[in-house]
Amino acid sequence: MKKQSQNINNKFLPISKKDMEKRNIEQLDFVFISGDAYVDHPSFGTAVISRILEDEGFTVGIIAQPNWNNVEDFRRLGKPKLGFLINSGNIDSMVNHYTAAKKRRSDDLYSPGGKSGFRPDRAVIVYANRAREAYKDVPIILGGIEASLRRFAHYDYWDDKVRRSILIDSKADLIVYGMGEKTIIEIANLLKYGMPVSKMTNIRGTVYVSKNIDSLKSFINIPSFEEVSTDKKAYAESFKLESYEQDTIRGKTLVQKHGDRYIVQNPPALSLSQEEMDRIYNLPYARTYHPIYEADGGIPAINEVKFSITSHRGCFGSCAFCALTFHQGRTIQNRSQTSILQEAELLTKDKDFKGYIHDVGGPTANFRHKACKIQEKNGVCKTKQCLHPSPCKNLIVDHNEYLELLRKMRKLPGVKKVFIRSGIRYDYLIYDKNEEFFIELCKHHISGQLKVAPEHINKKVLFQMRKPTRDVYEKFVNKYNSINKKLNKKQYLVPYLMSSHPGSDLNAAIELALYIKEMGYTPEQVQDFYPTPGSLSTTIYYTGINPFTGENIYVPKTQKEKNMQRALLQFNLPENYNIVKEALIKANRKDLIGIDKKCLIPPTPPKKKVNKTFRK
Repeated sequence: MKKQSQNINNKFLPISKKDMEKRNIEQLDFVFISGDAYVDHPSFGTAVISRILEDEGFTVGIIAQPNWNNVEDFRRLGKPKLGFLINSGNIDSMVNHYTAAKKRRSDDLYSPGGKSGFRPDRAVIVYANRAREAYKDVPIILGGIEASLRRFAHYDYWDDKVRRSILIDSKADLIVYGMGEKTIIEIANLLKYGMPVSKMTNIRGTVYVSKNIDSLKSFINIPSFEEVSTDKKAYAESFKLESYEQDTIRGKTLVQKHGDRYIVQNPPALSLSQEEMDRIYNLPYARTYHPIYEADGGIPAINEVKFSITSHRGCFGSCAFCALTFHQGRTIQNRSQTSILQEAELLTKDKDFKGYIHDVGGPTANFRHKACKIQEKNGVCKTKQCLHPSPCKNLIVDHNEYLELLRKMRKLPGVKKVFIRSGIRYDYLIYDKNEEFFIELCKHHISGQLKVAPEHINKKVLFQMRKPTRDVYEKFVNKYNSINKKLNKKQYLVPYLMSSHPGSDLNAAIELALYIKEMGYTPEQVQDFYPTPGSLSTTIYYTGINPFTGENIYVPKTQKEKNMQRALLQFNLPENYNIVKEALIKANRKDLIGIDKKCLIPPTPPKKKVNKTFRK
């Protein structure tokens, strides 16, 4: 990747022929079609990829949230010279549209005014087919979370069946999976020099379709679409094999047969160096939504990230219900302190900046470096996790560099407070024998409450989640309270809890409810487990098998039981009384219905509404 150009202004990229004329562009190299509204900010994949291509000398236009009911909107910017780039936006379109109960959402934070209805279901497939209809001979390259996590045959929660690779259904030419800056630059340059997209079969970080794999010298064959769609053991095996090869250093080519064709995934793209990461985040983003949305109230999604800073990518936490390891990977890639501080200074010059930086982090805020030295040469371990079921002996537990960065940021002119709102791994924090970061976290970087994610309390459920055991969380809670007491601060913990995760039966949910009662708070929000593409938990949900242990796992699947488990975690809300009572009777726990202190609910429904508080 070359050095950043100095002649790129920070205006928005073209969204119309009129914009193209202002830039003296007769024909764009690439047309980027996205399911999100156009927000030119480094937290949005569309902005990052389009800006990096522009910095490489390519012209890029944006068609955001096109009308998919006809082809005309896909011709708005004319025929691209090199290709269409397509994503569904920052979120899978089905997750964006539906709750875990499969109910249609009424809002969309990535759309004008936060209203829904601006993108289709399965947006990538719809957009790709319309783009092909618009210009039949133009290469179509998919990217983003929806394409990335659906690159193999995958269980689809909304259809309740295994679907083919999205590359087959979209009829696109390539998928760029993961964080695709290096990959898209290589593709763009090959297209520029005249290589047909059909010949691009050896680019890291890509997936392609082939009718013949005789030319492949070394690859791993995973169970075919036909096998995984009819045999749950084959599906579990396929997921395990896929998981083993998602490493930038030791990952191998994977092949999955679909009928008479083959889906071929090349090894992941090499990690970005710190210099490369700095370049990406130092590009001249407008850092807000396009002014065409102003009349509709703007794009709400910008509010959460406008004064937040991404310090790194990747996560070695590997929570089972998170698909990030299939997208960003387990290897941490970070920016330099200089680059981060420059961005912080830039934020202080914004007219809306009030002195508060809302976040400095990544998928997990306190993972600023690789988990161990071994990863630098050999990549992440194939069959071992860094933190689960216990921390690896090679794990480097060190917050010093992150603490140094935060101290420098606090001293910047115009900065009143620097908060940390992206997830803190409390287990990693409690494993650090040096308490300096923990103390300063409580002293300087919390806005009254810290959000953490124990998720559950039952040992078996936590194992399936790949989360630390209850005693680790309790040790963290005690330490947190102790530090805040010494600092004379009244700061609370807001725990994220999840119901109906694979492994959780009614008894496990009741165990968690009793823990909630013991702790003395009612969670304001509870997340039902949501089987989204690409996660280990989704594989267990569909197959009933943990692919890495081979054991059969209980999975709550009926909406009735899911409702019961969810209600148990908010057992003292009057509207939940009847279903909680039904759940306790079903689980033979009538002893928890009564007036005794140990009981969850009284014999008769409460007459007055219970006040919702996190902590009494």
